[in-house]
Amino acid sequence: MFEHYEVFARVGESTDIVQKEMYDFEDRGGRRLALRPEGTGSVVRAFVEHRPTTPWKVWYVAPNFRAESPQAGRYRQHHQVGVEAVGTMDPDLDVEVIALLDAFFRALGLRRYRLLLNSLGDPESRATYLDVLRRFLEAHSDELSAQSRQTLALNPLRVLDSKRKEDVQVIANAPRMIEHLSAEAGAHFDRVQSGLHAVGVAYEIAPLLVRGLDYYTRTTFEFVADSLGSAQNAIGGGGRYDLLAEQMGGPPTPGIGFGSGIERTLLACDAEGVFPAPSSTVDAFVVDVVDGTHALALTSELRSAGVRADRAFDQRSMKAQMKQADRSGAALTLIVGEQEVADRTVTLRRMADAVQETVPREKVVEVVRQGLPS
Repeated sequence: MFEHYEVFARVGESTDIVQKEMYDFEDRGGRRLALRPEGTGSVVRAFVEHRPTTPWKVWYVAPNFRAESPQAGRYRQHHQVGVEAVGTMDPDLDVEVIALLDAFFRALGLRRYRLLLNSLGDPESRATYLDVLRRFLEAHSDELSAQSRQTLALNPLRVLDSKRKEDVQVIANAPRMIEHLSAEAGAHFDRVQSGLHAVGVAYEIAPLLVRGLDYYTRTTFEFVADSLGSAQNAIGGGGRYDLLAEQMGGPPTPGIGFGSGIERTLLACDAEGVFPAPSSTVDAFVVDVVDGTHALALTSELRSAGVRADRAFDQRSMKAQMKQADRSGAALTLIVGEQEVADRTVTLRRMADAVQETVPREKVVEVVRQGLPS
């Protein structure tokens, strides 16, 4: 949950994530720490610190924290599942990482999503493009929002990430990075595209896609869920960060990875109804109008047998307990009264049609697991 502040300040000083959203503080030892806003920086810091054998492939599930206004699909604490692969520049690894995330979404049952793909080039491409982009944005600075004018002074590329309505038209007419790729960067991007075709992963070129942090180079990508129908529709994405390890004091080591927001992905799953929650969380409800001890034992036995069971407490009346059983949504209610105790039986009531059956106490669990016969 905690990370050195410098890990993120170094790799995203011109981004909203670091400037406006990251929680940071000084601990009792005088160290400046941050609640981790994303996972890649920490993984690469660990790589630089421990130098594992490459290619180093890792995955993680972890909470992230950002100080922003909560809304649907956007939370101050959210969780990500992520993958990082460090140690090779091979564009086939880009394809492998992207295809893995695509396969993950398909395994969940999602279908209404799209893959957006772009390249941010190598250092040579970036320098040329930033010069062209800066001149264009400065020529249209009067049309930009005040926030984007501030961003322009720090990093022109970050302006392309703005969703503010006054910036939209300027950004739409801005020069494209993929039109300024070096021969090497262009060949890398071509190989990624041909590789995605080869493994059957559909994509759309999104020339304005820059993602939210400064460390991205070459391939960048984002999966968006059309089912969410809002500005917060990205369910996962990532890209290359070939200079990040070196920026953190390690040897030049290329890498690529992705992060997928679990809460946002679950919203997309709900929107498509891929695995709807069961209508009830209880299979059987125990009503004990004797002294509660029978409910205690029965509920424990049912749960041990894999039956989702619940019961009433406080020795409430038969009427009150039956109301609670009905509200629970349980398909079966098990009733224990003085007569059942005397006969060593339990009355099973099917709640849908009130059909009842009396069964021996020792066979209750078996009958419940099979379901009350019609």
